[in-house]
Amino acid sequence: MFRSIKILPIFLFYCLFTFAQESVKFIIPTFLGNETRNYYGNEAPEKLDVIWKANLGGGPTVMPNKARDTVIMYGAGWTGQPMLVQEGEKLYIIQGAYDYNLRKIDAETGKVIWKYAYDDVIKSSGSMWANPNKDENDPDKYIIFQGSRIGFGKEVWDKVIPSYRAVSLRTGKELWRYNSIKGGSFSRDVDGTALIVEDTLFIGLENGYFVALNPNPDSAVKKDGILQPIEYFSHKLYTDEDLSAHHTNVVNESAAALLRDHIYITSGAVYLYCYNRKTQEIDFSFYVGSDMDGSPIVTRDSCILISIEKQYINGNGGAMLIDPSKHQDSCVVWFHPTRDSTFTDWRGGIIGSIATNDSYIDADENSLSAFVCIDGFIYVVDNEFTNPDDTVEGPRNEHKYLKPQVVFKYYTGISVSTPIMTEDRLIVLTYEGLYMFEYDEKCNFKLLEKNKFIRGEATPIIHNKRLYVASRDGYFYCIGKKEED
Repeated sequence: MFRSIKILPIFLFYCLFTFAQESVKFIIPTFLGNETRNYYGNEAPEKLDVIWKANLGGGPTVMPNKARDTVIMYGAGWTGQPMLVQEGEKLYIIQGAYDYNLRKIDAETGKVIWKYAYDDVIKSSGSMWANPNKDENDPDKYIIFQGSRIGFGKEVWDKVIPSYRAVSLRTGKELWRYNSIKGGSFSRDVDGTALIVEDTLFIGLENGYFVALNPNPDSAVKKDGILQPIEYFSHKLYTDEDLSAHHTNVVNESAAALLRDHIYITSGAVYLYCYNRKTQEIDFSFYVGSDMDGSPIVTRDSCILISIEKQYINGNGGAMLIDPSKHQDSCVVWFHPTRDSTFTDWRGGIIGSIATNDSYIDADENSLSAFVCIDGFIYVVDNEFTNPDDTVEGPRNEHKYLKPQVVFKYYTGISVSTPIMTEDRLIVLTYEGLYMFEYDEKCNFKLLEKNKFIRGEATPIIHNKRLYVASRDGYFYCIGKKEED
């Protein structure tokens, strides 16, 4: 009898623990939704009413300028897209913020479930992974991978800068941290987003390297005083000439995209690179000449959309469509330049990524792309229609390229966010407000609503007629049609 009483609490704990582990379904598990970076959620909202908001606060960070100014940043921003996961019947938001904290938030109420603290502001968007080596009831089966800036008070030459972390989805517990080593770049931040293919994590880092890691915490090893993931490879995406030409600004801030056996990544060293998973080598590189902060986007016809900043080039920044099946000398399908315009340190072009409706349309419908620019306009173009008589100078003014047909243009104000598109909606967050447009099968666009109080640079997601987005005012918002009392 005595032995049974001792065993009973252990048995009850096991039963309660097992019962507590709800089934998990990833809905938006990474930046721009999937490995091709072209999905934003299922249903857009009918209205832009505030359903609830959660306070994200703010925190100090050192700016990467000559003066090394310390500023307080509030809320969350570029890229700052939330992830969405379902556990049992409940939905949860995962959001990094400028108060240094990664949060798990109840998507219905805005209640914070847990917080995990980094050493600096979090500008990145994360990725999630289900560890196949763990049982469903293991609290660490589902993992979040996300980066932050270098660490407040840290210096770029410090030996250990663990600005990339693995965190348990269920508990908020740290599982490993990765030292972003000192490269030729001026930065050791991690603003990019991982691409996870089976059991390998690929990510571009601001130190200028493209690395592959083993995401499994059980394989992590103690190195430099911290538990770190095993590194499969590290490719340097710059040359000494690049360092000199760009004053060590060779950071990688984008999210890599997968097209069959090839991984595409844009770099601050002004190239679009392609890593071949079979040969484990970079076998395609396209020289753009300007910085590219936006992520490569895969289209339905297996081409790559890239966004180009106005930097280091005589021509304009803008949007470009690349056919990687062709030689680098003839791979440009079209180029849409944007007007030069000065905003802070930017001189024009596109800072965010390009949206496309490809995940939402049928084969006989128009494949569209949307991008919002430093010139203050949002443009929508037809990906698959060009006029052979309509050509423009390329970013370096060295080649002429076909220009896509523009189907819509609207002044929204300056933004570095990424728009989102569905089969009939276009939504974009700018520094002047949150805009929602409607369009039909003939590409007629109409502004449905503008919420001028929600401003910023983060990228939203949509789900079940709700929109979720962080603002620079210090809050995270759930947006939709408010039910009448």
